[in-house]
Amino acid sequence: MHNFHPSIIREYDIRGIIDETLHKADALAIGRAFGTIIRRAGGDKVAVGYDGRTSSPVLAEAISEGLRASGITVYAVGCGPTPMLYYAAYTLPVDGGIMITGSHNPGNHNGFKLVHNRQAFFGSQIQKINELAQTGDFESGNGDLIEHPIFDDYIKRLLEEVSFDGNGLKVVWDAGNGAAGEAMTALTAALPGQHTLLFADIDGSFPNHHPDPTVPENLIDLQKAVSEQGADLGVAFDGDGDRIGLIDSEGEILWGDQIMLFLAKGVLKDLPGATIIADVKASQVLFSEVEKAGGNPVMWKTGHSHIKSKMIELKAPFAGEMSAHLFFADRYYGYDDALYAAVRTLNLIAQEGVSLSEFRKSLPKAVNTPELRFDCEETRKFAVVEEVAARLAAENADVVSVDGVRVNTEDGWWLLRASNTQAVLVARCEASSDEGLQRLKDQLAAQLIQSQVEMPS
Repeated sequence: MHNFHPSIIREYDIRGIIDETLHKADALAIGRAFGTIIRRAGGDKVAVGYDGRTSSPVLAEAISEGLRASGITVYAVGCGPTPMLYYAAYTLPVDGGIMITGSHNPGNHNGFKLVHNRQAFFGSQIQKINELAQTGDFESGNGDLIEHPIFDDYIKRLLEEVSFDGNGLKVVWDAGNGAAGEAMTALTAALPGQHTLLFADIDGSFPNHHPDPTVPENLIDLQKAVSEQGADLGVAFDGDGDRIGLIDSEGEILWGDQIMLFLAKGVLKDLPGATIIADVKASQVLFSEVEKAGGNPVMWKTGHSHIKSKMIELKAPFAGEMSAHLFFADRYYGYDDALYAAVRTLNLIAQEGVSLSEFRKSLPKAVNTPELRFDCEETRKFAVVEEVAARLAAENADVVSVDGVRVNTEDGWWLLRASNTQAVLVARCEASSDEGLQRLKDQLAAQLIQSQVEMPS
């Protein structure tokens, strides 16, 4: 029997701090439990990959040991980005996959992303791992270990998507010393155009900047290089290569929903009327512009696992999140792959003859807050959202409730939701004017005060 630290079992994955809340013994137990689930579902093979953190090889060894002890044959696919592990899970004769990665979290963090039968493994499924570990109700066996590097096949698959001959295109790439570095190097070596690479060496201490492209300060080096090189754009990746960041030729950041819209318009040219899914944090501009482009916009829950599941349900060819997880299922596999999204972006720029800066300037103007995150006790965060929802219902407010509450008004909209991964509430407001934005912020603050929560400054 094994007990995990209560903080590491999350909604979408399992994550913790090495040698504080997450230990080698935890990885062994996760392997035993996941292997048991695979066995009882009729499977017997699992792919295992890992990122460039110093703790990842040890955890990969432990989780493989646990899988094999449950009678699972392990396909060890090596070090690389999370999408490479997803690629293995979709193309190898396996029943599931486990990626050891801390994503964009600090270097002393790590965790596990899981796939079962080519679908996201999350929520109650992750809780099942906890239950099996606590009871010690494991299958037993003696599975094989097969060394099966898949890096070359993964790069070859990315290159199959290249359809541009942009020899004049100048691009700067920044892997932030994350797990996408080697794949970025191999990919760009085969692409048309001129490519400058930043921080391509995989280094789990992240010596140059943190690999999270949603934080503006992490893009300063990329912005500087784009300016110095006179480049057409800059591309950044998070720590495990499943989220993308884009900088245009003027050094401006394209946020996740803007990147989504740019790519969605390309998908809709090939698939008119297609369903495009975005999470509840995305701008109304995205949903309105997708509709104008002939698409069917659908707003859904935040979280890559939720989005992937909804894509399968609605047979949507493209989806994304404000955090810049982007999912293509038109010509790809439906999982989030930032390297693949980069290729699709370059294809569109070259084919349409429209730069990212021109696209950005063409968008309807909106003013918004950044994502506001503030502490709220784990036992209280969902209750606060429920209280706010009840008051809004009594007021007959225009509310979208797929994930928390997104309140539409004449000025725009404001959002309040509980994080699925942290003890925080998440809020955002968007309006067509500064005055309207202030009114939305005041409405949000008034609701929070009624639930004894202080609005962040």
